[in-house]
Parts: sequence; structure tokens; C-alpha cells
Amino acid sequence: MTRPTAILFDWDNTLIDGWAAIEAGLNAAFAAFGKPAWTREQVLANVRKSLRDSFPEHFGHEWERARDVFYEAVQATHLEVIRPLPATLGMLDALTHLPLGVVSNKQGRLLRAEAQHLGWVPRFGAIVGAGDAVADKPSGAPLHMALQGMGLSAGPHIWYVGDTAIDMQAARAAGCVAVLLGDAAHDGGIAACAPDMVFADGVQLASRVHALDK
Repeated sequence: MTRPTAILFDWDNTLIDGWAAIEAGLNAAFAAFGKPAWTREQVLANVRKSLRDSFPEHFGHEWERARDVFYEAVQATHLEVIRPLPATLGMLDALTHLPLGVVSNKQGRLLRAEAQHLGWVPRFGAIVGAGDAVADKPSGAPLHMALQGMGLSAGPHIWYVGDTAIDMQAARAAGCVAVLLGDAAHDGGIAACAPDMVFADGVQLASRVHALDK
């Protein structure tokens, strides 16, 4: 196993819990178009792609109007409801000796506002969201954009950590190591995601990195 020289992270359900705002935004958009609301379980099971890739599937040629409804609802609450996942702060504190970055399918502006709200911007050398690169995950383009901004290049020395199969696909597309955090129960399980490595939580991940450092 190669020691990572830098680690990139997904955001939602990898570092933070922001599902309340995403659920509110989706259901506001669904309501505006007479579609049934989703439960939290449905949101967790279905939200993978970026908005520009997923909304045309749900709303057809009116997807941009649905987008505006979604963002209005999300912006009303997202900074109030986001919370770090239990192991996140300990993991990030344990990894300060490495360059860290974020690559998410959340809109870049919302993503950076959340990082700013949490006081985490100084922790990361790059924070790349949906719409920032030429394509969103599962493309490797946003990972390459983040690494370029950090003065790094992709390879087996770079870990990309996420919670879904799309994250693992993006890691491989970029030529990085695909690291799953958690059991991916919301995305078909570990086998369906086919990670290169899997850790139960951030504590376990940080411990492995420190073991590799030695």
C-alpha cells in the first residue's frame, strides 16, 4: 500500500451531514412540479450526480426552473443544518501533515460557503464543487482541477475518499486511489462500490495513514 502524499475528500456524507438542506431543496423542486416528495432514505439512495447532470433527468427541459427553486430552498437553511460527521474533526486534525482538498458534486459556491461557515477553508488547499471543472464526478476532471490548484498531479500516491460508487469511479478516472469511507449501505454496499480500500470511519483512516508514515 502506497503512503498518500495528499488526500482529497468528498463532502456530503464523507466529511459533513448536510442532508436536511438537500432534502428540503429537492422536495421544494418536486412540489413546484407536482411530483411526490422523497423521504430521507430516498434522498440518500438517489443523490449521486451533480445537479446539472441529474435535474434534466427529473425535470426535462424545465430543469433550470427546478434548479432555481432547489437553490432558493437550500440557501435558506444549509448553513444552519450542516454538521461535521462524528469522526471528521479528529481525522482532519490528525492529517494536518498532508495536503488536503475537497472535491464534491455540490455546487461550488454552496460548497465553499459551507466550508467558510465551518471555518475549514484553511484546512484545504483546494475546494472544488460541481460546475467548477469542465465535468463533474464521476469524471476525473474535478479531481485534476483540485490537484492542479494544489501544485500536485494524480497517481497512486493520491487518495480520493468518498462514500459512493461515483466517488470511486471518479478516483479511478483521475488515476487516484479509490478510498471508501463507511459501509456504503445507501449505495449498494461495499462490493458494489468496489473501492481500493475501505475504512469504517475517519479514525480508522487516520490511523492507517499514520501507520504508513512509519
